[in-house]
Amino acid sequence: MVYRTFVTLALLFAAGVATPRADARSDARDQVAFGIEVAQLDLWNEALYRWQRAVALDPTYAPAWNNLGIGFEHENRFDEARKAYETALDLDPDNFIIEQNYDLFLEVSDHVSENSR
Repeated sequence: MVYRTFVTLALLFAAGVATPRADARSDARDQVAFGIEVAQLDLWNEALYRWQRAVALDPTYAPAWNNLGIGFEHENRFDEARKAYETALDLDPDNFIIEQNYDLFLEVSDHVSENSR
């Protein structure tokens, strides 16, 4: 009886711990999706806000960092874009889309810095 109560409490505790993490990922996904929608409407400040919110909700969610990089790049905030892309790649090094976005970013930022000399 005591053992069964202990197991039940352990399962309830584990479920309670797992739920906030799952909720954070789900909420981060929602923020990323909404950020994409508003970016398509050329509302980049709102998109950046949503992607920053997603990163705050789940700092391990690579797509949020990737989109944050895109937003910073669009706003010519290249240092912040580089850090966001690199964080995304650190979190998901095999993600082809993130890698491609980072490579394109490097080309653009190199071109911009060459033209500003």
